[in-house]
Amino acid sequence: MLLAATVDAAIRTAEAIGKGGTLFICGNGGSAGEATHLSGELVGPFLNKTRRPLPAIALGFDTSALTAVANDFSFAEIFSRPLVALARPGDVLWALSTSGRSPNILRVIEAADACEVTSVLITGSRKEALPYRTDILLSVPSSETPRIQEIHLLLGHFLCEAVEALACDVATSMPPA
Repeated sequence: MLLAATVDAAIRTAEAIGKGGTLFICGNGGSAGEATHLSGELVGPFLNKTRRPLPAIALGFDTSALTAVANDFSFAEIFSRPLVALARPGDVLWALSTSGRSPNILRVIEAADACEVTSVLITGSRKEALPYRTDILLSVPSSETPRIQEIHLLLGHFLCEAVEALACDVATSMPPA
């Protein structure tokens, strides 16, 4: 099930990028670090050093916007407000959360749904029902944060490799400088 959902996430992300869409990635703490890491893998080269940069944005790294939203609204809005500001229907969101229950992750998934953005929640194992709807759930079969984060990075690298290969079938090289 995890493999099928991961392949689905890669295909849907590559299709969105192929149609001119953008990938948004977010997470808290270590997952925030993984969000920037994964966006860097797509904007920069991952394996294909000659491909065009792919549109990937890590949410939460504009410190002025982040602190203004957290101060004037709430920390729960730090990802959802930028997503609403920047996303278009057909874009994709990868939300990383070891618990799957962070209020700002819940809000960004709700915002993605309202904006017609495909949401992919990458989380740990949960025995109870998730309190929201996500389009694709990548649930790592562990409840230990270090193991979840390790598998998230593995899944993220797989997603980046697949998206890079699938999205770059049409335009595989950088335009001349």
